[in-house]
Amino acid sequence: MSKNFYATTPIYYVNDKPHIGHAYSTVLTDVLTRFHRLFGFDASFMTGVDEHGQKVQKAAAAKGVSPQAHVDEYNLHFKNLWAKLNVEYIHFIRTTDGYHKDFVRDVLQKLYDKGEIYSKEYSGWYSVGEERFFEESELVDGKDPISHRTVEWLQEKNYFFKMSKYQQTLIDYINANPSFIMPDFRKNEVLGFLKQPLNDLCISRPKSRLAWGIPLPFDEDFVTYVWVDALVNYISGVQNFKHKDGSAFWPADFHIIGKDILTTHSVYWTTILFALGWQQPKHILAHGWWLIDGSKMSKTSGTGINPMDYVDNYGVDVFRYFLIREMVVGLDATFSHDSFVRRINSDLANDLGNGLNRIHKLILSNFDGKIPAVAGGISGSSWGEQEKELEGYSAKAIEFARANIGEVKLSLVVEEVLNSVKALNRYLEATVPWKLSKGGEAEHEKLAVVLYAGAEVLRIALALLSPIMPQKCEVGRLMLGAPIIDENSLRFGVLQGGETLGKGEALFPRIVEKTEE
Repeated sequence: MSKNFYATTPIYYVNDKPHIGHAYSTVLTDVLTRFHRLFGFDASFMTGVDEHGQKVQKAAAAKGVSPQAHVDEYNLHFKNLWAKLNVEYIHFIRTTDGYHKDFVRDVLQKLYDKGEIYSKEYSGWYSVGEERFFEESELVDGKDPISHRTVEWLQEKNYFFKMSKYQQTLIDYINANPSFIMPDFRKNEVLGFLKQPLNDLCISRPKSRLAWGIPLPFDEDFVTYVWVDALVNYISGVQNFKHKDGSAFWPADFHIIGKDILTTHSVYWTTILFALGWQQPKHILAHGWWLIDGSKMSKTSGTGINPMDYVDNYGVDVFRYFLIREMVVGLDATFSHDSFVRRINSDLANDLGNGLNRIHKLILSNFDGKIPAVAGGISGSSWGEQEKELEGYSAKAIEFARANIGEVKLSLVVEEVLNSVKALNRYLEATVPWKLSKGGEAEHEKLAVVLYAGAEVLRIALALLSPIMPQKCEVGRLMLGAPIIDENSLRFGVLQGGETLGKGEALFPRIVEKTEE
């Protein structure tokens, strides 16, 4: 099995500031990449921004600036947020980068030379909002079916990619690779779409109507359709990157996208790759939307949530935790302030934070701030059935994470980790170490076992949650005096006894609202 991993986020359109949907896609990709790194992979991901197209041209004109000046300003909103959200990408691509424009022109020339692109006069209903043509049958109440914006009738010469030629090839590929499109119901959605005849794809816009784009190499009077230009980024951005073993980054292991752009990635992009004779991404994962009162969050409807507000008010790691814990990947999830507070207080303040504080304080006061050693180790006679059961919870969490990260079952992985922490808190209630600390020599030996077991459960839990909360889990690791978090630390019995605890702190303070005060 390859120990390399390359993932991509969508590249985000630079016509507005990022919202929670952008934040989720990027945090999800970052967390998935960090989990693979934890399990020993050479793992990286790429993100970036989509800077061409009619919407950018119109927005720049409305501001009285050039399109380039507009995108130079707006791409920074995304870069700044990713820095604040502590996402570690290997490359940030802008589709105005010179190397990308050269790569796109080279791709289009290859397709043209192979006879995969032709020109014709075309008329149809065009949506500026979606920057694409729609058939009459696709319109809903006379508007485009995606953003429900007004369409206009256009008649003009354009260039077309022979997408219909690869319809059956794509159907056969999807059926032969069941996990190519994830989750399964999204695969069925694409197959349902492909039951209808597939049209060829218009891949150009006349410069007379849209000047802000990459000129076609074979006809400078036209620019490239933004949804062709944008999709090529997944290869152009890493064309010169190599994994440590010298292998190329492409094909991507995962395209992480929102469900609203499934067709462009699973039909447009895949058929272009077939025509070029290039490999497909291994998985296309379409996640759901964040909803408020049953509606998709959006600025236009007034339901957008600014992720910066929650990061500033509660901290980046707990915000990342909520996104990953609350949404089952592939399904929609509801965001509310109340659900955020409940989740953080229950999972982090009450369970993980409380358990860590208990163990830290008891070791500090009873063993001079050093992890107690267990006589005979975890295979000795002092390691009883209760401890073996507790060890089993941690082992199950580790194995569950290893087995399910590839299927991106992150919410369930977190749940399994929390099960081990809850088991620890039950164990502490049963063994009452605060009473053992007041007993004699026998009780003190038992206390050493209890606190060692507790420290190990917490160390492993923090290691498994570190891809989600890297900063908080590092602080927790230092509190326990534990070795660095890596693949070798994912086993019970790493602590040897004698490790010096770090400074204690309330790792996850309870969120107290004004009404509670």
